[in-house]
Amino acid sequence: QVQLMESGGGLVQAGGSLRLACQGSGRTFENNAMGWFRQPPGKERELVAAISWNGRYAFYNDSVKGRFTISRDRMQNTLSLQMSRLKPEDTAVYYCASSPEGGDFGLPALPNEFDIWGQGTQVTVSS
Repeated sequence: QVQLMESGGGLVQAGGSLRLACQGSGRTFENNAMGWFRQPPGKERELVAAISWNGRYAFYNDSVKGRFTISRDRMQNTLSLQMSRLKPEDTAVYYCASSPEGGDFGLPALPNEFDIWGQGTQVTVSS
């Protein structure tokens, strides 16, 4: 069974940090671009960050630039999101996702460009 599983969410005070992890299983994701999305309550899902298959290219939503860092370990089949200086507006369910594309010719950015999703992990930032 091919799946992605997130971990690392929780409750943190504004200004704090969290590190999200996504473990792939069932097959390797080493040749796939991957991304982190989030969905705040009552809002649409949005791309937070994406990374190409080899880690050479990365994209960040303007709202998280300079605060979040996406990384991957192809050997371990994992994807991470280091989140620092968290704000209440970062509160959301965070999802990791894999794209059929590698991302060499442009990183995927829309939800429909990703075909495998994790179940999500809740991040709550208190003010």
